[in-house]
Amino acid sequence: MLASRPNADRGSGVSNRSASGEARGVLLAALIMFVTGWGGLAYLVVNTRPRIGGEIWLFFILLQIAVTGAAIPIIGLVSQRLARTQDDAPMTGVVVRRSVWTGIIAVTCAWLLIPRYLTLPIFLIVILLFVVIEIFLRNRELAHER
Repeated sequence: MLASRPNADRGSGVSNRSASGEARGVLLAALIMFVTGWGGLAYLVVNTRPRIGGEIWLFFILLQIAVTGAAIPIIGLVSQRLARTQDDAPMTGVVVRRSVWTGIIAVTCAWLLIPRYLTLPIFLIVILLFVVIEIFLRNRELAHER
């Protein structure tokens, strides 16, 4: 599901088995993040009062973990399906970074919802901001790979 290519052209000697193991490790970490994040959020919402203080920061941290854990397999699958060839699929680190961006977008939107500042134009601007940053980073990585 996740693309993790060996770095044979850089002389690291990574085999396909370890690349597959890396993808499995990332999926296992995503599962742990998913269960921990959503379980923690459920516990926090059910058992604490909504106050400004430590609870809100814990909410943001757990939301980041939960959304990132849920996004890793989805973004990995979408990236794999949209790649022209197996070699064009982004590596595991790129999938994890994009998933972290997704979590940051969710936390930013939750933060903007508290004072009721989140509107559709602001939501689209936030997404566009992170898409532009990701495009810049990916183009820079591709230039270093060549």
